[in-house]
Amino acid sequence: MSKGELAPGTLEGWYALHQMVSVDWSRLRELGAGAEQVAGEAADLMGELASPAGVGWSAVYQLVGGGADLMFLHFRETLDELGAAELRLRRSRPGGYLRTEYDFTSVTEAGLYHATADAASRAAPRSKEYYRLLEEEAAVELASPHVKTRLYPEIPADMRYVSFYPMTKRRTHPDNWYALPVAERNLLMREHGLTGRTYAGRVFQVITGSTGLDDWEWGVTLFAKDPLEFKRIVTEMRYDVASTRYGEFGEFFTGFRLDPTALSDLLRPA
Repeated sequence: MSKGELAPGTLEGWYALHQMVSVDWSRLRELGAGAEQVAGEAADLMGELASPAGVGWSAVYQLVGGGADLMFLHFRETLDELGAAELRLRRSRPGGYLRTEYDFTSVTEAGLYHATADAASRAAPRSKEYYRLLEEEAAVELASPHVKTRLYPEIPADMRYVSFYPMTKRRTHPDNWYALPVAERNLLMREHGLTGRTYAGRVFQVITGSTGLDDWEWGVTLFAKDPLEFKRIVTEMRYDVASTRYGEFGEFFTGFRLDPTALSDLLRPA
């Protein structure tokens, strides 16, 4: 194929921003009694960000390890609204005591590997008929409650633990994911997805696409009631060929959700 292999169709939903920040504890301690006011303002700010005027939500997690203290996680309908949430935090008084260690910009994504492979088997790739078939199948997928949950995720109230990591598919010979026929990529992703489904009810997974938006190609955010589930699911999925041969992974960030009161308590220096 002169233009190379087919890119899979995708569906996108909310934009996402993961912010890993460290607290400047020394400056907070220097405030003395003033630190109480900063802590209270942080609680008020998180209450505001958690329920924006539009759609989406924000949450804050205390990180364990990872070179940072907190992860702020934001979902918004548009990139503009995501930028406004980021700026609201940076401009706030509590934000002046936070230092960004790492951040990740992406958008919730559902890959249409099966729909793309099916359309390519029924019409000439990149023909008008091919795109018509792909559009039809995308509409069916978009109507699925499961896909809507992936594109517009609600915060899993009963899953207070989080693990986030970025990843990319390998592009080096002989394991170049992008050189594989779309039908083969579809089969590998199906195997990968079936492994993940065995953790339904134990792990809630949000996949965000970041190609063209950040340095990696995807972000994976896992939520669970038991943090050991992160170890179990990541270990098992590493044995799927899609990861074994083709996956490359960045740094992992793990922690637990804080409500505004808990955030306020954390920012009160001992």
